[in-house]
Amino acid sequence: MGIRHSVNMGLLGQQRDRFHVYTEPRSLAERLSVLHSIPGCQGIEVVYPAEFRDLEAGCQQVLASGWTVSAVNLNVKADAKWRNGSFTSMDKGIRGDAVRDLKTCMDLAAALHTDLVTCCPLIDGHNYAFQADYVAQWRWLVEGIREAASHRSDVRVSLEYKTKESRNYCTLADAGRALHLCHQVGLENVGITFDVGHALIAGEAPAATCALIEDAGRLFYTHFNDNGCDWDWDMIPGSVHVWDLLETLYYLQRVNWSGWFSYDVVTRSGDNVLGVQVATMRVMQAAEKLLAKIGMERLEAMIARGAPHESVAAHRAWGARET
Repeated sequence: MGIRHSVNMGLLGQQRDRFHVYTEPRSLAERLSVLHSIPGCQGIEVVYPAEFRDLEAGCQQVLASGWTVSAVNLNVKADAKWRNGSFTSMDKGIRGDAVRDLKTCMDLAAALHTDLVTCCPLIDGHNYAFQADYVAQWRWLVEGIREAASHRSDVRVSLEYKTKESRNYCTLADAGRALHLCHQVGLENVGITFDVGHALIAGEAPAATCALIEDAGRLFYTHFNDNGCDWDWDMIPGSVHVWDLLETLYYLQRVNWSGWFSYDVVTRSGDNVLGVQVATMRVMQAAEKLLAKIGMERLEAMIARGAPHESVAAHRAWGARET
């Protein structure tokens, strides 16, 4: 696999929920500096508009840092105007703003020498019955993504699905809808950002979903993390679902997928941003080593036999040998 490892810049700054502030704010310069203390980090995922309120200055600062940009992450949920939706807002002007911002991010991506914009339209959806016209929302989303992605063919648009948050029910909720969206948009430069944690809370088997997205030719980008299947806690990868992590890596290696592993991991135990990111990189390196130690041929043979009593017993044995 031609895999490179990236950190989301937004997660190195302030982290908070409705109860507590967990980490302190850090300037872009401070966060770019912190990255040098994360062994294995090869690139950064930058967030628009947070890092680019002054577009030219932000672009120059990122370029001057020397870090490779894995993707530009378009945030269409935080600013006040998105309160009632972005691509699916009932306000045509707001929908137009979302399309305009996606086009801006495509141009920004090119300026930062990457070919990828990732976006998770979390503010698009509904909370109550009879609150939204689901068909209209879907059509607006398809039309908006198609219009924006048509802006330039040399930059890819990668859409990230999630079942809930910020809405109780997000419009782009699961892998099936994401693939359906790609099909309806009908452009080769529109694909999917696969987030392991989002697959888990959608009730999906991460490896199976990832494999199907890749088989459809739409796996553009990945976010690795973990949770307990109840909420998107953005935990360190493998902290709960070790074998799901390993199986996902297996399927990516089987097709020799090349791209970025970006890490969407949140700090909620003191302001130890560096420690959490370092641990994330170490876990992923250990998972890759374990996969190599077990061997692809052995795993392929196990799958071919389709005998769960063999595979589960083998999991326990491999885990025991690694401890």
